[in-house]
Amino acid sequence: MNKTKFLNLLLIACTVVSLAFTQSFAQENKYDYSEAFHTNFYTKNGNEYRSASGQPGPKYWQNRADYKLTVSLNEEANEISGSSTISYTNNSPDKLAFLWLQLDQNLFSKDSRGNAIIPINGSRNGARGQEFDGGYRIKSVKLISLVNGKNIESDVKYSVNDTRMQVFLPSDLAAMGGKLKLKIDYSFISPEYGSDRMGILNTKNGKIFTVAQWFPRMCVYDDVLGWNMTPYVGPGEFYLEYGDYDISITAPSNHIVVSSGELMNPQEVYTLEQQNRWKMAEKSDKTVLIRSAAEVLDPKSRPTAKSTLTWRFQLKNARDAAWASSAAFIIDAARMNLPSGKKSLAISAYPVESDGNDAWARSTEYTKASNEFNSKKWFEYPYPAATNVASIAGGMEYPGIVFCGSDAKKGDLWGVTDHEFGHTWFPMIVGSNERLHAWMDEGFNTFINSLASNDFNNGEYKSEVFDMHEAGKVVTSDMFEPIMSSPDNMQERNIGLLAYYKPAMGLSLLREQILDPERFDRAFKTYVERWAYKHPTPDDFFRTMENVAGENLSWFWRGWFLNNWKLDQAINKVEYVDKDPKNGALITIENLEKMPMPVILEIKTKSGQVNRIKLPVEVWVRNKVWTFVYPSTEALESVVIDPDKVMPDSNSANNTWKQ
Repeated sequence: MNKTKFLNLLLIACTVVSLAFTQSFAQENKYDYSEAFHTNFYTKNGNEYRSASGQPGPKYWQNRADYKLTVSLNEEANEISGSSTISYTNNSPDKLAFLWLQLDQNLFSKDSRGNAIIPINGSRNGARGQEFDGGYRIKSVKLISLVNGKNIESDVKYSVNDTRMQVFLPSDLAAMGGKLKLKIDYSFISPEYGSDRMGILNTKNGKIFTVAQWFPRMCVYDDVLGWNMTPYVGPGEFYLEYGDYDISITAPSNHIVVSSGELMNPQEVYTLEQQNRWKMAEKSDKTVLIRSAAEVLDPKSRPTAKSTLTWRFQLKNARDAAWASSAAFIIDAARMNLPSGKKSLAISAYPVESDGNDAWARSTEYTKASNEFNSKKWFEYPYPAATNVASIAGGMEYPGIVFCGSDAKKGDLWGVTDHEFGHTWFPMIVGSNERLHAWMDEGFNTFINSLASNDFNNGEYKSEVFDMHEAGKVVTSDMFEPIMSSPDNMQERNIGLLAYYKPAMGLSLLREQILDPERFDRAFKTYVERWAYKHPTPDDFFRTMENVAGENLSWFWRGWFLNNWKLDQAINKVEYVDKDPKNGALITIENLEKMPMPVILEIKTKSGQVNRIKLPVEVWVRNKVWTFVYPSTEALESVVIDPDKVMPDSNSANNTWKQ
């Protein structure tokens, strides 16, 4: 500000009967209420597939993919080889001349697009500098047809491009229920560290294989984009169809295998004593050891001297499956109690190195508590087991099984366990598109983690209370992209904040400051129930929250999610009615940045009386500056905007007036 302008403003202030002069006079006002509250937030009307109320429409559809998976693990070569039979159902109104499949392992090929974009300073994505022959070896692709009661296999033309396979059908797959079967034989070498999502952990008692993205998977065909077949380059995760899984895994006989789904042949793969321990665990709220550290090297802890064993699992209505295998596993388990009265099992698999760090011995306790809490709060846990595996991956989620860092300490293991199992709800139950909208799974999950942490063991790991003013400065910094950017379109260093923390912060603001916990929880739970095992878009979430909570929240979605707007609420001035404190105070506030929010004020009088008032966000619908009458009967000592620092105000300097 130049000196002449400053002196002129000072002269004006001295001639006005006012009790305050603040920085707001000197600060440019960037707020545009017509932009913040514009009525064109939703650019599309509801239709027969997706209702304007946020729920699936009367003709909502999605395709289905059921899998029969048979694989073998070669421990010495780190190779997984097998066969995938996909039963695909086209429920769309479109005929399909070809299919698209994801070949995620091709990310680890030396010439993949994902490897090509890893910066020289490194990345958690890709194979992180490993020299190995990664990627799928596709041995055959065949169409299975039923002819005269017999299954006839015939070769089908296909094309592989990076992490995608296009299969050309000899005739169109019929709309509205057309079915086919596709069989793919393949193999691949597991990376030792695969994008922090899978890999091989070396322990003193053997390798721990955590195996994911391990079979060719159908791309989603939906009413939003048609085929969702963008190449997989790393940061964005997965978008998948739902179906049933029949899984057979052949591994060395000294291994124990854990997997998504229910183990169907325990009598073949566990000793009689271990089977009895499993029965004890199914009835116990306390952790029961199935195989102890002392038994890991004991040949008697395995049921056979054969060189291999085949483990069979079944999983219903899921969008993916993963597994782990090792001779080094300690196994323990306990019962999970679900709201309907059903039971599930919390299971942990970890090496002796993890046994003594005062963390993994509590893994099953953590798994049980996290899933029981979220089942009561949002939607019942749907799988027969929840298995936590000590892994080279720091944290990764799949239906019914998660991989967490083997070296995690106590508090950290609670956090990563709760987070990875929180993904059961987002995106395993609510199947949003992680490739485009990472915030709809990572952000939602980070939000529900805060509630679960506050609940666990009388707040043992209670979430830290943030100074939202300081947080507001960070999350609305100009260096960040908007939340609605896809993860592939963000700087990698920004993904943690934009996909996880800022959307979670936004949901907390919505719950605690804009709506209230009761209305928010009802709307959020309704969203989960409406879109369980379906494919919602951001609009479906926004519309559901508005329709169920009874609020137009477009201003909030626009500022916090679609844009990276700042909040700066300021006290402009304080005067008295007719210059007499007994007649009440005229308090003028100003919204200086582009983001509106409700206003919380703490007002203290000269005698020490303190009162709180809250103004609704609607004061900013057609105003940049707002004056209201506070019914004081004496002089004011101070006025403070947001005294508890619960709003993301990026400039605290103009929040306080004192006489």
